[in-house]
Amino acid sequence: MVVFTSTGFAQTDAERQEKVAMRKIGHEVLLSIGDSTSRVLPIEKEGNGYRISFSSEFGFDPDQLAATIDTIMASNNIATSYVVEVNDCDTNFVVYSYKGGSSANQGELACRGRIQPVGCYNLFVTILEFPEPLVSETDNELVSKESNMVNRLIWILASIALILGFIVFVIKRGKRVAGIDPNVIPIGAYLFNRRKMELSFKDESIELTSKECDLLQLLCDSTNDTVERETILKMVWGDEGDYVGRTLDVFISKLRKKLEADSNVKIVNVRGVGYKLVLNS
Repeated sequence: MVVFTSTGFAQTDAERQEKVAMRKIGHEVLLSIGDSTSRVLPIEKEGNGYRISFSSEFGFDPDQLAATIDTIMASNNIATSYVVEVNDCDTNFVVYSYKGGSSANQGELACRGRIQPVGCYNLFVTILEFPEPLVSETDNELVSKESNMVNRLIWILASIALILGFIVFVIKRGKRVAGIDPNVIPIGAYLFNRRKMELSFKDESIELTSKECDLLQLLCDSTNDTVERETILKMVWGDEGDYVGRTLDVFISKLRKKLEADSNVKIVNVRGVGYKLVLNS
């Protein structure tokens, strides 16, 4: 999370926690020398470090100062390695410094037992290494639950894909089975068997005459497209005389009657042009 301060600079949650720890260091340092009234001034961040300033002068014992700072740094999990410097306010010279953290050798602290005189001092804590983020048992449980949910979702999606794939396979297989015999043509819910001269609807078989077969075949070859009247007469009846013009309308009526069980199948009259077989999906 990022928070913008009154000065307009972005401040992360980690920085806010670090500043709280730095203020606590300043507070405990003053308490360690018996000062419970002086103020710790606003904490200033400089690069990877923090400046801790005070409103009054004080003296300090290096051993006690290091112990106070190390305890707070460890308890707040601020850093695994850091450098502490004590600067003189007026000259900005470093009057005392040491390296702290899990990798530091506390037996090598400089100026052990040498009390520093009262003066105006600033503490500067530079963070060298940040600690690894802690993962609590609750966090692990959440990660485990999220992982289980993701795995379950993947399993569900895979199952759905498998079922859909099986349905598509069955549909395609059904179409292939229906199309094994080149003489069998699906027309909506009907199966038109040209060789047997019949229509099949569910368990019912409907016989067709030779001319009805020829006419239906011609319309099927141009499904949803208009076949001109003259084309139908020539292809189905050839040169059998002018009377077939009226006969065509009779045969169309017979085919409509035999296909009426499926409302999605219609033979439409295109006035002045011809007829077309319309299949509604």
